[in-house]
Amino acid sequence: MDKMMDSKLPMIDHDRSGTQAPRLGAHMSIGGGLPRAIDRAAATGCESLQIFTKSSNQWRARAIPEAEVAAFRARAAETGIGPIVAHTSYLINLAAANPALRARSVSALAEEHRRADLLGLLGVVLHPGAYTTGTEGDGIRYIADGIAEAQSRQTGGSLLLLEHTAGQGTMLGCRFEQLRAMIDRLDDPSQVAICLDTCHLLAAGYDIVSEAGYAQVFEEFDAILGLDLLKVFHLNDSKKPLGSRVDRHDGIGRGCIGVEPFRRLLRDARFRHVPMVLETPKANSGGADEIAADALDLENLAILKRFRDKV
Repeated sequence: MDKMMDSKLPMIDHDRSGTQAPRLGAHMSIGGGLPRAIDRAAATGCESLQIFTKSSNQWRARAIPEAEVAAFRARAAETGIGPIVAHTSYLINLAAANPALRARSVSALAEEHRRADLLGLLGVVLHPGAYTTGTEGDGIRYIADGIAEAQSRQTGGSLLLLEHTAGQGTMLGCRFEQLRAMIDRLDDPSQVAICLDTCHLLAAGYDIVSEAGYAQVFEEFDAILGLDLLKVFHLNDSKKPLGSRVDRHDGIGRGCIGVEPFRRLLRDARFRHVPMVLETPKANSGGADEIAADALDLENLAILKRFRDKV
């Protein structure tokens, strides 16, 4: 199946260099099969999309049948939805002090890349990991080593999108400097980029709410990491305040961020090529038979599209 991937299957268009505004979307359930996520995204008016390619809370990953891969890529091509990214399993912890858990995490990340490459996705979003009983320095080293090992097994071109975190407990990646340190340890960082989450930024202590704070945060990001590394935004309000280090998502304008920072983001010319996807609470469970648009997704996307499209 991997051999026929590039030549015989529809390609998903991830190149948005000509776009004049961010592509908006949401995380969608794959209940009922991977193509169902595309159907749900289309029903909701999504332009970009995030999915899991397997259960997020299990190590085991079912094989994806050839017909399902073909149907997924065909539906993406038909709808024009893209870029599409996958979020990796929550069990992966490359920073773990336990060698057995680290090894299992590396293998799981390699499998996430294999599935993303098979499906033609832009990349996989990864929480870098928590150093648990170890040290921050060891955790950063383990993460970089794990990324390098997983990518050495990769045959396709999907990016690894390191997600900036809220910093809860010993979770790494809550400071731009930590993400920079992980990348700097790689011999070849060409397939590594960044995903920023608005809830995580606030929780980690980055003031994106005030106008001056917003400007300072992205000046700092550019100085430490570079805006060219930013490939995806997660747009989520936060149930917890600035610096709480608690990761609790809320609907747009319903939490401690409020509406104005999202308006700024949607109209910031620096980010017009960066897809932005919701991970906000949903109104229904998104079961295997549920294709109708989720009411809360519709509400949140409508707010964001109004900010983006109003002249």
